[in-house]
Amino acid sequence: MSCSLQVVTSIPYSEYILAPDTRDLHPTSVYKVNGTVIGAESLTGTSSGNATFQGISSVTFDYGKNIAGVVSITVGDSSSADAFIGLTYAESSIWISSQGSDATGDTVLDEVLWLHVGNGPGTYTVEREHERGAFRYLSLVSNTSALVEITGISTYFTAAPTQDLRGYKGYFHSNDELLNRIWYAGAYTNQLGTIDPKHGNSLVHLFDNPYPNIGTLTWYNNFTISQGSSCITDGAKRDRLVWAGDLAVAVPSIVVSTNDLDSVKNGLDSLLVLQNPDTGLLPYAGAPFNQLGIVSFTYHLYSLIGISYYYKYTGDIDYLKSVWNRFTKGLQWSLNTIDGSGLMDVTSSADWLRFGMGGHNIEANSILYYTINEGINLAAILDDKSWIADWSAKATAIKEAANRLLWDESTNLYKDNENSAIYPQDGNSWAIKSNLTLSSSQKLAISQALRARWGPYGAPAPEAGPTISPFISSFELESHFLASTPQNALSLMRLQWGFMLDDPRMTNSTFIEGYSVDGSLHYAPYQNDARVSHAHGWATGPTSLLSFYVAGIHLTSSIGKTWEISPMVGDLTIVEAGFETPLGTFSNSLKAENGKIVQMSFSTPSGSKGDVKLPGVSGELINSSGKKVRLNSGQVNGLDGGDWTLKAR
Repeated sequence: MSCSLQVVTSIPYSEYILAPDTRDLHPTSVYKVNGTVIGAESLTGTSSGNATFQGISSVTFDYGKNIAGVVSITVGDSSSADAFIGLTYAESSIWISSQGSDATGDTVLDEVLWLHVGNGPGTYTVEREHERGAFRYLSLVSNTSALVEITGISTYFTAAPTQDLRGYKGYFHSNDELLNRIWYAGAYTNQLGTIDPKHGNSLVHLFDNPYPNIGTLTWYNNFTISQGSSCITDGAKRDRLVWAGDLAVAVPSIVVSTNDLDSVKNGLDSLLVLQNPDTGLLPYAGAPFNQLGIVSFTYHLYSLIGISYYYKYTGDIDYLKSVWNRFTKGLQWSLNTIDGSGLMDVTSSADWLRFGMGGHNIEANSILYYTINEGINLAAILDDKSWIADWSAKATAIKEAANRLLWDESTNLYKDNENSAIYPQDGNSWAIKSNLTLSSSQKLAISQALRARWGPYGAPAPEAGPTISPFISSFELESHFLASTPQNALSLMRLQWGFMLDDPRMTNSTFIEGYSVDGSLHYAPYQNDARVSHAHGWATGPTSLLSFYVAGIHLTSSIGKTWEISPMVGDLTIVEAGFETPLGTFSNSLKAENGKIVQMSFSTPSGSKGDVKLPGVSGELINSSGKKVRLNSGQVNGLDGGDWTLKAR
């Protein structure tokens, strides 16, 4: 069968991109009115309107999707020099209130922003320190008897400050519209979480004791969190800080969509500069949160993984050389915590807000095992042989000890530690991701055991109570692909990310930080449900995984100098994807029947080499010059880069 699909040379499917085409945004509709407001609907859209607030009243406007920015209102007449209009913000409709905005702290709502509009006609704009990092709903509140005429509302979109907002470098499309929308919502979530680094969360109540729990909370976004003009953070509303764990999910998804790696570098550097020069310990999070001095064994390692990821996707060898001493010193800090068991002994509970972190924890040791192997690869690239023997020996010991001490044959899952009755989602997912497992059959058993635990709203993380964590579920998704169970991964995307995208309490455009197994928007680690972020980069795993695993475009060395094309389509019948690295464009377009590839065209940069793996497929690959290479048991090794088409038989 000859493939008629063409390799795409420009970025298609822009209709799915959620980022706006202008930074000047206006409400799309009125969500609700309280009290008497005449003409509220006239303030939607780009045209000037005329709405009059009569006495105590409010209007909630809907922007149609989660946005970010600085709000301005244009005022006509007001009947009193003492007139004020208040602004409140909400990502989710359940937190719409005239009393305050959804929360950035863990007790009460954020304070109302009051604009003194009684000074006469004109445009009133909130100060930049009060830009709101994420909101779908904006409420205008009048709390006096004054009559106030509003003629316009606008928001200047401040997220992704250096990006061409719709100039994506990657794309994805399939015959499943839900998966298509999930891919683009993940990309947009990371755009919202990319900010001007001068406007990080100032955490003004970080050291308050007791923490304020009455009334509303003051909030400011005016702390400089990194160098440069743009920085990736954990979440758009909060924390607007750099957390290394979040980068492990967000960075690959950024690569396949906007490819804004300058913002990634600024975030990563903000963590590395805080490394303890004597011990090598890296911070739990960036400034100003680092002032708490909290030690996290896992987030320390995530910073080191960030170095590896940044090199993989940029090929910046000079940068790798410049931070290599930081990497080796940081890894040595972790290796020094290995005890006589062969495993790292975790003595701090700080992680992704799970419970029970400590001892010979399976998640922490799996991440350490993964980081060691990333380090061995980087050492080989830098021709630094001094570390490899010791690192390899320690990795071997970790793998042996983890499987001897923590594997439970009766459940086909790893225990959290020797004394735990919890079989964690994070540790079992990371055991597969890191290849701590001993066989493909063990991977398969874990994949099936994890799937058996799903509920109606997604995959549980019992190590965090009755919680669904999109962060850890992103690793679970990858573990299903690595276990050669792509249908498990696709089913979980549809179940969990479909819920996060389409439930009416969500933003229907970005992905939430976490929620409860019963579908309530309660995240067990927090006391205050209004605090939960609805635009969190750690929830964007499907975006990269659909490109890397479903479309099968794998970079097997930095920037794709070597690659592998090995689609895992599950029940999909059409898949198209592409993205860029400094080496050039990688793309694949295919059709499948019952999981078997029947048509395929792919493109990889000239000068690169790679392998093609198409289980069960017979035929040959033909390049643009007419060269033919026959598949051998569905495989071709050492194929030159270029444009290739499958002729299946």
